[in-house]
Amino acid sequence: MQNNTTRGFLWSDVETRTLLNIWGEQDIQVALDGHFRNSFVYRDVARRLAATGFERTPEQCRVRIKSLKRQFLLAKEGNIRNNGQYHKICKFYDAMENILSNRPAMDAQEFMDSGTGAEETADCLEEEEGEDAHDPYSVSPVDFRKPAETEVKLEYSAVPIPIPIKVTVGKNGTSEPPNDSNQPTSTLTSSRAKRPKKQRANFPMEKLMKQFLEQSAQAEEGFYRIEEQRLQAEDRRREAEHTRELHMLQMLGQMFSSVSSAGATAASSRGDLPARTSAYPSASASPPCTRDPSAHLRCSPPYPMAAGLKPQSQRLQSDPQALVFESYFNHGAQSHGRMDEETLSQLKAIVPALTSKKHKGQDGRIGILGGCQEYTGAPYFAAIAALKVGADLSHVFCTKDAATVIKSYSPELIVHPVLDSPNAVEELDKWLPRLHSLVVGPGLGRDEALLKTAKEVIEKSKARDIPIIIDADGLWLVAQQPSVIQGYQKAILTPNFMEFTRLYEALHQEPMDSSDLRRSIMQLSTTMGNLTVVLKGEQDLITDGKNVLTCDLRGSGRRCGGQGDLLSGSLGVLAHWAFTSTAHSKSVSPSMLAAYGACCLTKQCNSQAFQLHGRSTTTSDMIQEIGSAFRKIFES
Repeated sequence: MQNNTTRGFLWSDVETRTLLNIWGEQDIQVALDGHFRNSFVYRDVARRLAATGFERTPEQCRVRIKSLKRQFLLAKEGNIRNNGQYHKICKFYDAMENILSNRPAMDAQEFMDSGTGAEETADCLEEEEGEDAHDPYSVSPVDFRKPAETEVKLEYSAVPIPIPIKVTVGKNGTSEPPNDSNQPTSTLTSSRAKRPKKQRANFPMEKLMKQFLEQSAQAEEGFYRIEEQRLQAEDRRREAEHTRELHMLQMLGQMFSSVSSAGATAASSRGDLPARTSAYPSASASPPCTRDPSAHLRCSPPYPMAAGLKPQSQRLQSDPQALVFESYFNHGAQSHGRMDEETLSQLKAIVPALTSKKHKGQDGRIGILGGCQEYTGAPYFAAIAALKVGADLSHVFCTKDAATVIKSYSPELIVHPVLDSPNAVEELDKWLPRLHSLVVGPGLGRDEALLKTAKEVIEKSKARDIPIIIDADGLWLVAQQPSVIQGYQKAILTPNFMEFTRLYEALHQEPMDSSDLRRSIMQLSTTMGNLTVVLKGEQDLITDGKNVLTCDLRGSGRRCGGQGDLLSGSLGVLAHWAFTSTAHSKSVSPSMLAAYGACCLTKQCNSQAFQLHGRSTTTSDMIQEIGSAFRKIFES
């Protein structure tokens, strides 16, 4: 899921300006000037762009820069023709002018000598060399040494025009040839007929250039839109193939199961099953098998596949082929995998009992710090999940424009529109003594003022020694300023793969080795002061730098937005229960125990919702399954 490089081709203004800022940096420009083969430069540009939160490939960055330079050159030519008023058409004219004007290689003489512009040649990736010759949007280089004409010349094709020859009629009625004095006039008229006079038509150059730019932009957007549709169709095709393969494996498993059961039944009816059992008392005494794919049907004894002859664990240990088969079959049938029994028993011990002697708020008052105008669903999912798991009260601290929307989702939530107020920290500090845990990040956004407020609230929460769960945009803050949470033992980070990669590279200043995620997550936890880190994925990895827990409970192939918010909200409740419970575990820390429980609960909800709704499953459907999933894991 998180392989999730951005595959779209349409660039927003913020993303484009970020790209220009990176491309205009001095080291990038020097690298582009100094190397003809410079695919590594655009790989560096794409990496820096990803560090700011925008995932683009090096090729997409190169194409976007090339498109911006085309628009800039056309606007530059329009400025020469129209006294500098044409740059208003090019949205990023000032940024391009600032970058290219400070570059020594971007002078008029270079455009005249090279024919294409030095940087247009140097910026080509080595794999795309020579593509400008076929580019339908490419424009000819501009000659800045002389101003362009302000009118368009229209030339008519050279078509011979018959010229009448003057004939003189004599007195006797006969025609006479023209005299010598008319000969120059006839010659001049004939030459004019061969070279028609050029006529000029005045058209507003600015209007023509504007139409050309608009048509060029529309064509480019159309191409990107078609390419996006093609990629989506390719994704759907791959998903359909994967579903078909799982269905075939399931059918194959059912066939093998029926064949083995039939063989066991027949052997039992004949009375020769004990003889077979004594002939092959163990897996090591089994008869040898050939490499024929169907050999295990002939030479493997039928009883390991027969129900009722051996427990499942003994069957899988004694027959490796049955183990492989069981793995494939369970995957196709949406099996839920296995949970660690010891950890699960410890989880059940921390769940508080429901008694009538408790008062409101005793089982958990959870705070959600997040929610802005663009993101209102994430804080709602986290807060309502906390209530569904067992918290008594859920507080959402959000911006003013998001408060009404979040409140309309559910009347059970307590919404505080204080996050963007001038005295936000003071307003939040009034509520911190009432909270048992704090979840920072769902729907927070990356506005500098909001991130600054979140940082100060985290510092005050650390002073009160309450669990802090950091997710989503809160992890962006940690990647920029690791010291805000470093060393706090009651902090739990819940990154997905992309967020984890950003954190790892920000702290270690080197690329992450994705082939050994267990080692990488332990290194990150150790660097952060042995904080608990939850790496979400197909198998959730949980570590405190010393121990590693793996949640391999299977959910589904559906990856709708908001599942991480469900996990962080439920984790806020479980963390409070784990740290306040008297049944402490010696082998696993309370934060790791709570994280393991939240991961299992989220995957169980995803599996149950998918069985009911299939591909149309959303996080709202998963919220409805929290009650039954909780009973199945913690109370069964």
